[in-house]
Amino acid sequence: MSLTWKPKTPYLTADGIVEIIIDGEFKGIVLISRLNPPYGTALPGGFVDIGESVEDAMIREMKEEIGLDVEIQHLLGIYSDPKRDPRFHTASAVYIAHASALPTAGDDAKSTKIVELSALNQEDFVFDHGKIIEDYLHYKRVHTL
Repeated sequence: MSLTWKPKTPYLTADGIVEIIIDGEFKGIVLISRLNPPYGTALPGGFVDIGESVEDAMIREMKEEIGLDVEIQHLLGIYSDPKRDPRFHTASAVYIAHASALPTAGDDAKSTKIVELSALNQEDFVFDHGKIIEDYLHYKRVHTL
C-alpha cells in the first residue's frame, strides 16, 4: 500500500535513565554534557532510525553515546510537548535501564558523569530533561516503599 500523502509528524527519539549498578551497589544515573547544540546537561539518547524499534534505538544510542550495554527495566513515559526541543517537535520514549560498567563519552556526548539521586536537583538540564528527572524521582519513591 502506498500513501499518496505523507503525514507530517514529530521526530521520534529514545532517551535513557541509565542506573549504574556495580557489584550490587547503586552508584547513580548517567548524565551527559552535550557536544552539539543545544548545549548543556542531558540524559543520553537520540533519534529512532527508520526500520528500528524504539527499544532497539534506546539500546543502540546508549552504546553509541555513553559506551554502555544496557538492559531495559521499564518505560518511564512518553514526552511529547511540542516545545520540549528548541530545534523542532520531538516525541521521546524514556526508558529506565541498568548497566554494570562506567560510562565513556562518545557520539554526541562531550563528557559523561554519574550523579547520585540526591544531587540531581542541582543539575541544569536542557530540553525537558528536568521534568523527566522529576518523574523518575517520583517513580523511585513510589516503587521503593
